Amino acid sequence: MKAITKLVIATLLVSSYWVAGQALAAEGYGKQKVVYHINYDNPKAQAGALRNIQNHINAVGAENLDLKVVLHGNGLALLLEPDSLDKLKKFKHANADDKMTAKVTDLKGQGVDFHVCANTVRGRKVDVESDLYDVSSEDIVPSGVAEVAKLQAMGYSYIKP
Repeated sequence: MKAITKLVIATLLVSSYWVAGQALAAEGYGKQKVVYHINYDNPKAQAGALRNIQNHINAVGAENLDLKVVLHGNGLALLLEPDSLDKLKKFKHANADDKMTAKVTDLKGQGVDFHVCANTVRGRKVDVESDLYDVSSEDIVPSGVAEVAKLQAMGYSYIKP
């Protein structure tokens, strides 16, 4: 008798998990808060990160997504204008070519926020207005790593593509 009771309970538990899983699947991914962390300068890797972000938006829907990209250190190369590379000796790459900036503009149009580290700007003597693509004072955060930690504490999921 005890074996039958255990079997019935196990069956009920499995069934309830299956039903709950089906309900979640029917709703899609739901609302998400996500921070993407970029601190590398490889142009192919950065282009891949932007593809990941677009794929994420396509899967979840821009209306269901609060997505932030935090750039610091070499990651600023994503928005660094190619003409600025010669004067900024602490960067090896300036990836803000026409193709990359078009992707950034498109992502911003879908609600993605790009946050730029003030420590990197100051330490590498970057002129935000002339050296970086489409960055305003509102996009500057005091510290890239502290911003990532703050966002995680606020419930953002961390992704490092």
